[in-house]
This record gives sequence, C-alpha cells and structure tokens, in this order.
Amino acid sequence: MTLCVIPARGGSKGVPRKNLLDVGGKPLIVWTIEQALAVPELDVLVSTDDEEIADVAQAAGARVPWLRPADLAQDTTPTEPVVRHAIRRTTEERGRPASVMLLQATSPVRHGDTLTRALTEFTATEVDSMVGVVEQPPFIWQAGDPPTAAYDVADRPRRQDLTPDARRYRETGSLYLTRTEVYEQHDNRLGGVIGLFVMAEDEGVDIDTELDVALAAKLLRGMNR
Repeated sequence: MTLCVIPARGGSKGVPRKNLLDVGGKPLIVWTIEQALAVPELDVLVSTDDEEIADVAQAAGARVPWLRPADLAQDTTPTEPVVRHAIRRTTEERGRPASVMLLQATSPVRHGDTLTRALTEFTATEVDSMVGVVEQPPFIWQAGDPPTAAYDVADRPRRQDLTPDARRYRETGSLYLTRTEVYEQHDNRLGGVIGLFVMAEDEGVDIDTELDVALAAKLLRGMNR
C-alpha cells in the first residue's frame, strides 16, 4: 500500500479558503480525494490544521486521523515536514509505508488513469522518486547579461522535430511519488534516482488566481461528462 498524502492548510493568501472553494460543483479538495480513492493501492490521508477541511475530507472518504500541529501549518512551512509528520504518525498507527504519493489539491485536473499510470511507471522504472511534469515549448530564455536561450538560436528547431534530449518540461506541482526512505534520509520529496512522469498538457493547471479557478472548473466539468 502506498500512502497518499493530500496537504490542505486552512489559510490561503492568493484565493481565501482555497481548498474549500467551489470548483465545478465540488469543494476543490474533493476532486483530488475522489481521484485518489478510485485507486485501490492508495491509503488516502488528508493532512490539515483546519476542522472544516477535515470534516469535508472525511465526508468525501479520506482519512483524517488527526489535525496537523500549528507549527506545521504556517505560511512559511515547507511541504516536506508535513509529509514526514504524516509518515511518522501513519507508521505508529498502521505500519511504515514503502512509498508516498504526494498530491496537491490546488492542481485538481488529472485524467482518470493518471494515478494508476504513475504507480505503474514508478514500479517499472525502479526510480527512487518521480515528479509530475508537462512538456513545454523549447523556446525558453534565462535573463542575464546577455540573456541566454535554451535552444540554438542559429538553428531554430521545429517543435515536431525535437529530439528527446532537447525537450523541456515544467514541474506541475500536482503529483510526486517517492520512496519513504528518501523523505527520511534527504528531507525532500525528490532524491536518489529521479524519474519524470509526463502528464497531459491540461493537467498542468495550478490554482493561484480566480482565472485558474474558472479554467480548472471548465476542464473538470468536461472530464466528468
């Protein structure tokens, strides 16, 4: 069994109470919970400091066996200590998980087979950690004096002709899959041999603004039809 941790802090500066925001007819966090519960191999746990979020998460079927301590729910709290807390408490109560899938509720657009495909690729490739990514156009520039391009400006490639080593990917923030010992030894969701889990372009939506909310709602409603 893989422990699936869905962090959901009560506070949010960009979009207030973001995890409970109605997105396409459901609280935002419920989309991710339902996607995870559809995969039998996942033990779905929500880590939150907020009683209302806990109630919504439990009603949706997730485990919320405790509220997250206040010192792990600050604006500046990284995600890794939150996951390690979930690993420690789960180990005490149910046994140590071999791996952890981290799902961010603020990236709710995932296809029906995405989580199962991630578990399958993780096992098949034998990597230590895996990060969800979406492909980006290769025409990336880095500021500097002078600015530099990530491609040969003298031989501008066509996207359809790109070789594998010339392709570029953006970390979605949606999904990470990691052997438990990586968190224990490196205090990081990524470590050891890292693999890329390529997701569909529409799965790269991350909710930070009201425009993101509208886009996510449209995509989710389309997937449900």
